[in-house]
Amino acid sequence: MSDIKRFNVGKRLSDMAVYNGVAYLAGQVPDDTTQDIVGQTQQVLAIIDTLLQEAGTDKSRILYAQVFVANMKEFDGMNQAWDAWVSGIQAPPRATVEARLANADVKVEIVVTAALK
Repeated sequence: MSDIKRFNVGKRLSDMAVYNGVAYLAGQVPDDTTQDIVGQTQQVLAIIDTLLQEAGTDKSRILYAQVFVANMKEFDGMNQAWDAWVSGIQAPPRATVEARLANADVKVEIVVTAALK
């Protein structure tokens, strides 16, 4: 049995845990909440890229993604950033729901699970 490895461990949560060949990311949110949905989504996807790289994998190995948007009227903008991000790879399974997020200025939060290389 392999050990659990946690990344960016804080008092409340870790950004990611890796166990048994799988990386489990916590919900990732943008740092700059003044941006529109496209900009916030691009930020979150860049954070996900960085975390996956730390785990030794990449977005092409995502097993499942969950996207939470604060307002479904901004769904198309989120998809604009998402579609550019998954261009060139097989898009992973994904669910998108509207949700009231913990910070009212956050427009998008994304959770992914990915296989290691």
